[in-house]
Amino acid sequence: MIDFRYHIVSLISVFLALAVGIVLGAGPLENTIGDSLTGQVNQLRQEKDTLRAERDTFRRARDTERSFVDYAAAELLADRLTGHRVAIIALGTVPDDTVRAVEARLRQAGADVTGQVTLTGKWTDPDTAAYRKQLAASLAQDLNPAPADATTDVILATSLAQALTGADGDLATLDDSAKNLMGILTTSDMALVTKSGDIKVPADALVIIAPPVKAGAAPSSAVQSARLDVVAAAQAASHGALVVDGARGKGSLVDAVLADPTLVGTVATVSGIAATSAQVTVPMALAAQLGGKPGHYGQGDGETVLPPTVRPTEQTQDDQ
Repeated sequence: MIDFRYHIVSLISVFLALAVGIVLGAGPLENTIGDSLTGQVNQLRQEKDTLRAERDTFRRARDTERSFVDYAAAELLADRLTGHRVAIIALGTVPDDTVRAVEARLRQAGADVTGQVTLTGKWTDPDTAAYRKQLAASLAQDLNPAPADATTDVILATSLAQALTGADGDLATLDDSAKNLMGILTTSDMALVTKSGDIKVPADALVIIAPPVKAGAAPSSAVQSARLDVVAAAQAASHGALVVDGARGKGSLVDAVLADPTLVGTVATVSGIAATSAQVTVPMALAAQLGGKPGHYGQGDGETVLPPTVRPTEQTQDDQ
């Protein structure tokens, strides 16, 4: 009986509280609550309108900047790389629009883009280490010059660089050693490299594009070391190498180059490649590199914004 009365009292209390709430909400508190909600809705609407206006302003500024950079690029890049042959090396999966943008700016500067290659995952996969070691022993026979006491990664990097730059005496075609090196690297189900089209013309400059760093997935020290070996080999085999990367920070290849006491003074870099201005900087930086003025360009520490105005001389047979 006591439990029953307890439940009856509890139910009555709930209904009384509900009734009081209804009476107050429909009476003295009605206007206060309504005004408060209306004020909050109006404030949110104003904030939304402000954010939309700021977004539109940002988009207009961005589009204006892109239009200006595109317009200025024609004069900035004119004949910067005329007479030079450039090959592109992607150190992994790089977005197609990034590669196309870099290639387009190189061509706008007068360069002949001889081809593009991409390193497959097998280039650094621990499971293919034994295969790479065996392959390197075969590739070393065609290297000229061959690196002394080189590791597997160095031999592979040197092979790739020479496969893209090895020229016959007339500079018009790749020499037989270069063709053989490229064939070994790109053939079979265990290919370490894929190529875009048939590469027939030797390059005198190499542009290396680093794949974007995924959040929380920076490359291991072994992978980064192998990539630096490619950068060093590209510089050694060509008249000038340029590293192109995304944002600076953990896993950035540009950061790794700037931290390397040898590469920092010999290899040029451009960071922030997603920006139109950085894409235009690529041929300017490469021209300065070929002109003997390597630099590092971007918005981060150790970088400058604009490369110097350099138009390197065309490659000749005497230069090879």
